[in-house]
Amino acid sequence: MSLRLRITALATAVTLACLLGLAMVAGRGLGPLLTNAVDDELQAALSGAARDVVAGRAPASPDGLEVRVLDTAGGSADDGAPPVLTRDQVRTLKAGTPVTAGDAQPVRWHGVVATAPDGSQRLVVVGTGLVGQQAAKDSGGRWLLVTALVGSVVAGVAIWFAVGSALLPVARMRQSVRRLAPGARVAVPDAAAGELRALADDFNVLLDRQDAVTERLRRFTGDAAHELRSPVASIRVQSEVAVANPDPQLSQEVHADVLADAERLSALLDGLMALARSDAGELPPADSVDLVGEVRAAVARTGVVGAAEQPVPIVVNAMTAQAWAAAAHTETELVLDNLLRNACQYTRTRVVVSVLAGRSTVRVLVDDDGPGVQPEHRARVFDRFYRVSDDRSRSSGGAGLGLALVAELVRRRGGRVAVGESPDGGARFTVVWPRAD
Repeated sequence: MSLRLRITALATAVTLACLLGLAMVAGRGLGPLLTNAVDDELQAALSGAARDVVAGRAPASPDGLEVRVLDTAGGSADDGAPPVLTRDQVRTLKAGTPVTAGDAQPVRWHGVVATAPDGSQRLVVVGTGLVGQQAAKDSGGRWLLVTALVGSVVAGVAIWFAVGSALLPVARMRQSVRRLAPGARVAVPDAAAGELRALADDFNVLLDRQDAVTERLRRFTGDAAHELRSPVASIRVQSEVAVANPDPQLSQEVHADVLADAERLSALLDGLMALARSDAGELPPADSVDLVGEVRAAVARTGVVGAAEQPVPIVVNAMTAQAWAAAAHTETELVLDNLLRNACQYTRTRVVVSVLAGRSTVRVLVDDDGPGVQPEHRARVFDRFYRVSDDRSRSSGGAGLGLALVAELVRRRGGRVAVGESPDGGARFTVVWPRAD
């Protein structure tokens, strides 16, 4: 069912239910309404007849009404035959309460006790027949039901056209969306309703986001293909050289170069896979990770030489015995390994790793005394495949994915990462994780 049909059906059903309910209530109240109208007329005639009896005059009977004067026992005190009233009904009339007498031809009676000039008590009653009242109730009830049905049909037709008119701009927008060219946006007339304008604005924001993601994916794919081409081409060229020159000594050198390129290619693929999993939203459950222990384990794993081609001493400066962060064990390993390898590649004498625990966060600071990162590059150094064209990029063989992976893993845990200037003159990388409970 279309939205237009659903709205029309629902609104028509609600209208029909309300009108039927009102018709039933009105039908039930139609009988008392007719009786009240008769009572008002009888009460007016009874007041005049009572005044005539008190004044000693014979009361007149208006058209359609019967006025009688009875004694207090219900017997006739005038020239007419006594009305058909039971003793209980007579007592009720003397109390001033109206009664309905008779089954086949019901008559509505009102009565009041009046004192004649001779001091005698008289019961003055006024009555009229209720013939046709039940038929009027039944007919009125049927007409009310018919009116409810017709009203529901009319309301349904009106709602159908009203909803169609309201949804017409949406249909036009849908057609314009189908004809959108790449890079185009949905145009909304100035006279459009606020909800429609908000929908178009949100759709345009979604298109902007989609274009940004597409451009980022295109650039990422191009950069990945470029980075993969270099080690693959190197392996192919060196393999061709080894095949063309079957010299054992040269073959050994070629194998060493091929192994180095293969390791570089493997590291590049691992980084790409990690970023792809992060982009796909794969987020392992957070755990309580002791960053002090993780830092010491990462230092033990690091075997990278520094800028002077000498082993780099790494100093661990833990301000606390334990610092628990809300992260995953594999994530902290990747983050710390990439930060330490990056620092060791560009430092000159040493790397200092500090761990600080706060009330709600845990920080890891990695300082080196290398060339540092210039301020104009600090905003982009965590972008994928971005490498600074200065002393920090010399002969490292990196693909520009390590710091991007660090930023991605930390940010998706609600942390942050930044680069600044180290007290030793090099670069300081600051990683902040939320503290575990």
